[in-house]
Order: sequence, then structure tokens, then C-alpha cells
Amino acid sequence: MTKIWKETGFVAKDAWVIETDEVKAGEGETPIYALDAFLAAAAETNGGGLGVLVAPADDVQKLEPYLDRIALIAIAFPAFSDGRGFSHAALLRERLDYQGELRAVGDVLIDQVPLMLRTGFDSFAVTNETALKRLDEHCLMGVAQQYQPTARSSKTVAGFSWRRIGSTGA
Repeated sequence: MTKIWKETGFVAKDAWVIETDEVKAGEGETPIYALDAFLAAAAETNGGGLGVLVAPADDVQKLEPYLDRIALIAIAFPAFSDGRGFSHAALLRERLDYQGELRAVGDVLIDQVPLMLRTGFDSFAVTNETALKRLDEHCLMGVAQQYQPTARSSKTVAGFSWRRIGSTGA
């Protein structure tokens, strides 16, 4: 079971549907197209409110002419060890100035959520049971040490002072 989570909590009803050969958006639902299908659809229409799914090997710079018409970009994480989605998010937020919703889909683990928030993700399609439970319990850790700038800074994290570089003046 997939649930959509945002910082405000779980979303009761989400209208976005990732379209595949087997799954199509129904009435009252909004499709999320694979990149190639999105590019074909975007070339035929000037409408907005579109959704696109970006796979790890996709070139997000192809979306640049259409960013003002895209309401949601879903970035796929097919495996927890594939970090290319972080790079896609950073490119979209920091270089291309995408202001719409970024959603992580696929193998989203609880340990990655704080880092995904820092790189600019707004929502998460979560299926992992441990992640669902921890998010439901509001058990989300922050990022204690920041070595690089990001699209969004994280909240201050409590913990052992000797683990925080430069925070105690030592």
C-alpha cells in the first residue's frame, strides 16, 4: 500500500496517478506521464497542471521549457542505493528554479527523508512499512551536520554536542 506523506502528515486523498500500460488515470485523477510521453503531450498542448515521472537515467534539463506548466514532478528511486534522484531534485530546484511539487516515489526509506527534504522534495510516495510507521509516529530525524548548501536548510537537531561540528565552539 502506498501512502503520500508531506511535512504536515499523510494526505487523505491524492489525485495523482503514475500512468503505465496497465494503469490509467480515471475520472477525478490527474496523470503523471513518463518523461517521453510527457514531452509528446506537452508539445501538443499549452495547458498546465501536468505531472511527469523522471527516471534515474532521464535528463531533467529536457523539462526546462515546460517547467511553468508542470504541477508535479515525481522522481523515481528504484532502489535505496540509487542516489541519482537527489541530483535530479538539486538540478530542478537550484539550477532550473522549479517551484512546483517534487515527489519521491519508489524505494523511499525513513533515513533518506530528511535528506530528500533538504534537496527540495515536498512529498513522498511511501510503501516501506518501517517508514510508514515512523512517519505516522512523527519520528523524523533532522540533519545534524551540513557540509554543503541545499535547496532548503534543515531544522536544528538536538543530540550529543560532540557529534555537532562547530556548534559548541570546540
